[in-house]
Amino acid sequence: MICALGAAVCFGTASVLQAVAARAAAEPGSDAGVDPALLLRALRQWRYLAGLALDGCGFVLQIVALRSLPIYAVGAALAASLAVTAVVAARLLKVRLSAIEWSAVGVVCAGLGMLGLASGGEGHGTGSAALGRWMLGIALGVLLIGAAAGRLPDKPRALVLGLGAGCGFGVVEVTVRLIDDVSPSALLANPAAYALLLGGGSAFLLLTSALQRGSVTTATAGMVLGETIGPALVGVVWLGDRTREGLEWLAVAGFVVAVAGALALARFGEAPADAPGPAVPERIKGA
Repeated sequence: MICALGAAVCFGTASVLQAVAARAAAEPGSDAGVDPALLLRALRQWRYLAGLALDGCGFVLQIVALRSLPIYAVGAALAASLAVTAVVAARLLKVRLSAIEWSAVGVVCAGLGMLGLASGGEGHGTGSAALGRWMLGIALGVLLIGAAAGRLPDKPRALVLGLGAGCGFGVVEVTVRLIDDVSPSALLANPAAYALLLGGGSAFLLLTSALQRGSVTTATAGMVLGETIGPALVGVVWLGDRTREGLEWLAVAGFVVAVAGALALARFGEAPADAPGPAVPERIKGA
């Protein structure tokens, strides 16, 4: 659980650092929307580079956590990166959190504490031989969702794109558990490896589009639901994830509480807009 929480801290802090750098790199008076040169300017900011380094550390910690904890515990912990972003934004960006949002941060922490007490070890199930192919199919489906959602009005489009992004990140969570042999020949023959790459890449594209063209809160809420509930069920049903003896109720309660708290902080799925200056959408959690 320490690795999962460490990943959440890395992703949540990285989002704020990258937002600060993006605002510093923005040209004064620019309102052109997406600026292709903004990334190049941001890369000259030490905060942006520090954010990228934290993203890398978070991804490594996420993989370690997924190899030792049930998927439901890791997914809830990663959703908690929204709480980290909220707290860091309150300090660095001078964003004012409401009493409800501070309460939501406490709720997330309480839910994670419940999960920490109830979670058992990583399940030892490997799933059926077809599970990797199913994950690849879902990753391809994420791309199709993105293409179809482009024709929807703004609000439903943001929700569908966010949900599709969450499913893509969920594919990453599951496929990490399906890859045991990392030799080049084994990876080339394993559909789970292709699903991991396609799912992560597709999810990032969909989430970026959702944050640019729709409601941040709606998109992030869809993402949180997509990356927590489905993967948790796969872990329990097909991969053997379990809780400690007699604590199933506590694990379910902790999962629901942590995800509900994260949903209450969904506006922090993008760098908060309360501070002046444009922001660049950033993925909190990853894969």
